[in-house]
Amino acid sequence: MTNVHKDALFVLVKSLSKSEKRQFKLYVGRLGVNSDAKFLALFNLLDKIKVYKEKIILDSGIVKKEQLSNLKAHLYKQILVSLRLNPVNQNIRVQIREQLDFATILYQKGLYKQSLKILDKVKTTAIDNEEKNIAYEIVELEKIIETQYITRSIPDRANELAVQAKRLSEQNVITSKLSNLSMQLYSMMLKVGYVKNDESHQMVEEYFEKHLPKYKIEDLGFREKLWLYKAHLWHSFLMQDFLSCYKYANKWVALFYEQKEMIYLNPVFFLKGNHYLLESLFYVKYSSQFKQTLDKLVTIVESKAFPKNDNINSLAFLYINANRLNLHFLEGTFEKGLYLVKIVEYGINKHKDRIDAHHVMVLYYKIACLYFGIGDNKSCIEYLKKIIENKNLKMREDLMCFARVLSLVAHYEAGMDYHLEVQLKSTYKFLLKMNDMHAVQKEMIKFLRNLGNIYPHELRDEFLKLYKELKKYEDHPYEKRAFLYLDIISWLESHLEDKPVSQIIREKALALKR
Repeated sequence: MTNVHKDALFVLVKSLSKSEKRQFKLYVGRLGVNSDAKFLALFNLLDKIKVYKEKIILDSGIVKKEQLSNLKAHLYKQILVSLRLNPVNQNIRVQIREQLDFATILYQKGLYKQSLKILDKVKTTAIDNEEKNIAYEIVELEKIIETQYITRSIPDRANELAVQAKRLSEQNVITSKLSNLSMQLYSMMLKVGYVKNDESHQMVEEYFEKHLPKYKIEDLGFREKLWLYKAHLWHSFLMQDFLSCYKYANKWVALFYEQKEMIYLNPVFFLKGNHYLLESLFYVKYSSQFKQTLDKLVTIVESKAFPKNDNINSLAFLYINANRLNLHFLEGTFEKGLYLVKIVEYGINKHKDRIDAHHVMVLYYKIACLYFGIGDNKSCIEYLKKIIENKNLKMREDLMCFARVLSLVAHYEAGMDYHLEVQLKSTYKFLLKMNDMHAVQKEMIKFLRNLGNIYPHELRDEFLKLYKELKKYEDHPYEKRAFLYLDIISWLESHLEDKPVSQIIREKALALKR
């Protein structure tokens, strides 16, 4: 996948819906002098063309080359102003900010009493909606105004504002520390994946303990608890402690169900929390609760009350479809999941400007596993190629490594032996380069490398030997991560029992059903 450079203004124009374009033109046309404005002509041109080319703009005669940069910047700003006025984008944060701006303007005009009245009202709204950073800004402005608008109540008012500012500051500091910790742990997860040995385990543990701030759970509000559970969740993921992942993801989602108004105020966090809860349930193979959680999420997302915008739509597509694929993996119903391939391909294309390369590659890997599960190894290889040949992917090294290992297995299953030797060498070099050579991978490569020296009648014994060897690592604290990406045990069992791999997984799912 090539990384095509795209002009920011062009991407913004193309992201607008029909109603947003209509509103922009109404906004621009509110004054007659704007009807022939150059920036509107540029907007109309960008709206029509399919690929951004500066030459097309210059040839249109709208603007000279030396003026183009300024005109684009002006148009970009005007579109944002128009979007800000759109009722769809008038969420509680925008409304609070707007009221704060109004209060600031009144203060600058010397209308202190009117400014304080707005600030007092909007401060309550900010605190009620857990917008404590903005609430702190409001209190600070109140303090400034109170020093200029002298009243008899100033001693009491000064004390009240000081206490309020201190409390909000303390809460914001805890939130900041927890969000920093969460982000750092998330960054580790994306870069290197799960802990691989005692050394990395100790490093993560020490980092977590050092940066986790002291707190009393009863003193924490919604936002602080949210970041606390996120930090614990990423710590648990790194440690491959999936029961703990479930525990904290469940706490995260429960926060929203306890305060349902927060679902609609913070839809992104609600979606992410449900995604991680589903991921945890997938790893602990709790299929019945997985299905209930997914169904409940879909019902809420599809309800009229749930907020809708480009970002939310993209995330909903990503999380819901990734977990629909996971449900088929859990139940071993690979063939039933094939309908999702076209949906995912269409969604990737539709949301390509809002979904990062990492998440796209995760979806491709899941589709590859889907095809592997039904025995369509050539299609599996095609999707794995999209990951292996992606030179721009800098994150999630473990995904890149296991894509190569699965590709090896798929080549063997497809009877493409003539590619196998080249693949083996390439994969071996890559794993060494990434410093990601694990026992499971070593055993797999050793098995595949020796295939050329094995007679057909010896094959079953070799599968059995590999199966016994890999079973040792199934519950190993560091090696077990290999089985999260590729259920190699079920693949071996399918050869030993002469059954399709999907049937093996389905039988296990039925035995585990809770």
